[in-house]
Amino acid sequence: MENLDRLAIHTMTTKSLDLPTACAKYAAAGVPGVGLWRQWLDGRPLSESKTILDDHGLKAVSLVRSGFYPYLNPADKHAAFDDNIKALDEAAAVGAPQVVLVCGAKPELSLVENRKHITEGIASLVDHASKVGVKLSIEPLHPMYADCRSAVNTIGQCNDMLDRIGDEWVGIAADVYHIWWDPTLEQEVKRAGKRIIGFHVCDWMTPTADMLNDRGLMGEGCIDNRGIRQLVETAAGFADWIEVEVFSTRHWATDQDDYLEKIISAYKLHV
Repeated sequence: MENLDRLAIHTMTTKSLDLPTACAKYAAAGVPGVGLWRQWLDGRPLSESKTILDDHGLKAVSLVRSGFYPYLNPADKHAAFDDNIKALDEAAAVGAPQVVLVCGAKPELSLVENRKHITEGIASLVDHASKVGVKLSIEPLHPMYADCRSAVNTIGQCNDMLDRIGDEWVGIAADVYHIWWDPTLEQEVKRAGKRIIGFHVCDWMTPTADMLNDRGLMGEGCIDNRGIRQLVETAAGFADWIEVEVFSTRHWATDQDDYLEKIISAYKLHV
């Protein structure tokens, strides 16, 4: 990957930088896209956040995150619906074409029941998504998170869900951290095709010190980022943004200017 035309960095990747600082540094480094986490919208009008992006020539490529559909009572169900509607409206306001969904799970419920709630929850949002022109992007999470973070764990499960919901306003965000291990990955990516509307890169460290906050930069671990990128491009026709999403207490603790240089270098060398 020689140029940066399709590179987006998630604000969570450079966690210590607020939105104005992150945008200034990304733009100065030639990074054109931002994966915008919702926390970075707090404390200012949405129009002001959009202006910050525009003033730096940056595109919000995704808004992260919404979802969390399983519920134990009607109040939780309604609260999740309301928050997802809010996320769609936020995405529309800042110009993000999709909201990334972390679907949620309740350990008190069976996987079957969790997935039923998730399917129904996403389906209930399609009408509003179409009205505001923002897609819902289901991100399958590694099965180590199936107890309480997401009961959707493979692209195959996403495909099954979209077969039921429809895919005009719902797609899939394929994050290498969560899918690299899947023995059915190639066939399910081919099956997904145009449904893949997001692609996130990072790496899996060996050993992994923390299952949430010890991701690596591309090339630091065992994931074949370039091979998976080629798969989603050739088998699914994906030609959109490539989003760097790294949760790492190790990298967060370093000088963020040096870290940004390392992110770009890793992207060029390993994606």
